[in-house]
Amino acid sequence: MIAQLTRSAAANFLGAAPRWYKVAILGFLIVNPIVYLTFGGFFAGWLIVAEFIFTLAMALTCYPLQPGGLIAIEAVALGLASPDSVFHEAESNFSVILLLMFMVAGIYFLRELLLLLFTKLLVAVRSKLLLSLTFMGAAAVLSAFLDALTVAAVIIAVATGFYTLYHRFASRRGDDESHDHADDGSVHEDWAGDLDRFRAFLRSILMHAMVGTAMGGLSTIVGEPQNLLIGEKAGWEFTEFFLRMLPISLPVFVFGLLTAALLERIGRFGYGAKLPDSVRTVMVEWDTSQSAAHDPRRTARLVVQAVTALLLVVALALHVAEVGLVGLGIIVLATAFNGVINERSLGHAFEEALPFTALLVTFFAVVAVIHDQELFRPVIDLVLGGDGLQQLLLLFGATGVLSAISDNVFVATVYINEVEQAFQSGLIDRTTFDHMAITINAGTNVPSVATPNGQAAFLFLLTSALAPLIRLGYLRMLAMALPYAIVLSAVAIGATALFIPYE
Repeated sequence: MIAQLTRSAAANFLGAAPRWYKVAILGFLIVNPIVYLTFGGFFAGWLIVAEFIFTLAMALTCYPLQPGGLIAIEAVALGLASPDSVFHEAESNFSVILLLMFMVAGIYFLRELLLLLFTKLLVAVRSKLLLSLTFMGAAAVLSAFLDALTVAAVIIAVATGFYTLYHRFASRRGDDESHDHADDGSVHEDWAGDLDRFRAFLRSILMHAMVGTAMGGLSTIVGEPQNLLIGEKAGWEFTEFFLRMLPISLPVFVFGLLTAALLERIGRFGYGAKLPDSVRTVMVEWDTSQSAAHDPRRTARLVVQAVTALLLVVALALHVAEVGLVGLGIIVLATAFNGVINERSLGHAFEEALPFTALLVTFFAVVAVIHDQELFRPVIDLVLGGDGLQQLLLLFGATGVLSAISDNVFVATVYINEVEQAFQSGLIDRTTFDHMAITINAGTNVPSVATPNGQAAFLFLLTSALAPLIRLGYLRMLAMALPYAIVLSAVAIGATALFIPYE
């Protein structure tokens, strides 16, 4: 009886995850207390960070919430972070939590209009190079004035619509709403190869767009959450922030587009896949059928979605309220005027965002460990001990590397507070403070594209329902982000050295 219960418990632990993965997670949970008692909180804290990154890397093997959550709970139980610290980190990022809960759900109710518009774009633009640049450029511009996660949610929703549309065709299921597009068992062998090529096409478009959100997020005070914090500390309004960042953000934008063009030309690092002819045919036929349809109720739905989307853009551009609250308003408008008024219909909209929201709050527990154990203190001391241009370059490198490891908002908060304290203590003058604020913003925005956990939009894509469908895992994202991380970081470092005078 005991043996049977043991086997059942082992089978239930992390569900269908491979046995080696289960053993690894159990090993982490056993080793962590030993390391903590033997070497102290600093080493145990870094081990916790590495283990959590491992769970992200294995996201296609097992969703990171469960194994990462077990590690985070143990970290709190060991005293590496207090429950109050975890709550403080979550509270500090409450606006992001609201955004994920409501804005992503709001985009769900605009998906019919988005799919229609982007299908027309996909059909009209036959050049993969031009299409890639269009997605990247649009993502960058929208992220500069709206919000990177909102833009990511739109692009993911569109790509999911594309994939679902073709998967139904390849499975000969037509408009069957019950079709499971995660099941390839019914895909006809004649189109299986095209489906794989379509996955590669979508992966490249999505990664171009995600990098675009980082490029745009760098340039304005509203582009990323840490930008607002830095701007408030420095006393910069929208225009001043934009102009101060322009010597770095403009070269990054230009070289980002050039890198995208080069990657599509050479077809390396996972880029260059073309849209298969069969997919284009399906898209054209679907677009034609939708244009020819004369359904008054559908037309009314599209009009409501168009008006709601316009209100969304205006509300975000003018920043009339927190992004999450705007998202809640979008849900109300898009559902009230389109007849979606029961809990079941509303519930589907939250299926994508809530697991990621839970994962993000779990990640804040790891950030609390970093804070309470002062894991970044040696790097902070090294940077502040530098001088002149060397200090700026050290600051860029430190914020960049640490943002790629942990969370760019947290890293920006730590460093801008340290720099502000140095300024108020008279250790640096106002000009030096401004230059360091610019560098912190660049460091936390640009090199963080190197890893999926460095940018919230990247992490959202990695843990989305779309990622396993198109075979986009952590290691593949690392490989696809590598050329961008190298080029854009080098450009940002060069721009910092050339265009930011430092005595």
